[in-house]
Amino acid sequence: MSIISYLTRKMFEKGDAKRDHSLTTPKDIVRFDNIPYGEGGEWNLLDVYRLRSRENEKLPVIVSVHGGGWVYGNKEGYQFYCMSLAEQGFAVVNFTYRLAPKFKFPAPVLDTNQVFHWLMEHAEEYGVDTDRIYAVGDSAGAQILGSYAAICTNSEYAKLYGVKVPEKLTIKAIALNCGVYQIISRKKTDGISLLLREYFPKKGNSEEQNMADFRKYITKDFPAVFVMTATGDFLKEEAEILIKELKEKCVPYQYRLYGDNSNRLGHVFHCDIQSADAIKCNLEECAFFHRS
Repeated sequence: MSIISYLTRKMFEKGDAKRDHSLTTPKDIVRFDNIPYGEGGEWNLLDVYRLRSRENEKLPVIVSVHGGGWVYGNKEGYQFYCMSLAEQGFAVVNFTYRLAPKFKFPAPVLDTNQVFHWLMEHAEEYGVDTDRIYAVGDSAGAQILGSYAAICTNSEYAKLYGVKVPEKLTIKAIALNCGVYQIISRKKTDGISLLLREYFPKKGNSEEQNMADFRKYITKDFPAVFVMTATGDFLKEEAEILIKELKEKCVPYQYRLYGDNSNRLGHVFHCDIQSADAIKCNLEECAFFHRS
């Protein structure tokens, strides 16, 4: 493992542990843990969270694609964030996917497809309404989710991945939070580019960059998007890059920039569910889904 992957994992792990150290499973949440969705062992496990008071109802569902620079993260690090979404009346699927540098692009995208296959096959068992499917992704997870949404709505793009999307799957809306979208033409020395070289099998040649940069494959059929960033997010400018494509393709979207000069919210601040700013953001995203 390179020094960039090692340091990224250590830094994110320390921050996540500090953020969530006092949190426990809410009493109103029923959780189903460590369900295999693929053949990757510990890499292919998911959890489902639901409100206890609505066990007999079919609920709309949110699938969460975690961030971590393609080299870090798992469902455990997102469990409390995902359960906070479940408290808003959703079933929430929270999954672990294969990480670089051990597993290369497009492993996380293929795993995401496996999760949606699992969801469509087990919807009845877990009380999921397949007419109301939504998804969230942040940072690298937003790039992965954006790619998958484009795969689902552009058959030519799906062919690049060799992916068969589940029959009758329609993702009604997605939230892309503090995401990275610009793959092509990045500075070779910025942190994202260094992590992408860990992620790509061929260190990010033109073919890999083209395949991962989903923006050019967005069509009018792309799901409605809640695009979120923050005043102190080091990826703040990426949101404008994405919005330009959404406008050109006439994709419905809502853009929110959280924080101000006196309250400079950082990258993926919305995962700190004990903060007022995160609560506001997550409630607004859930409201966007309910309206979509």
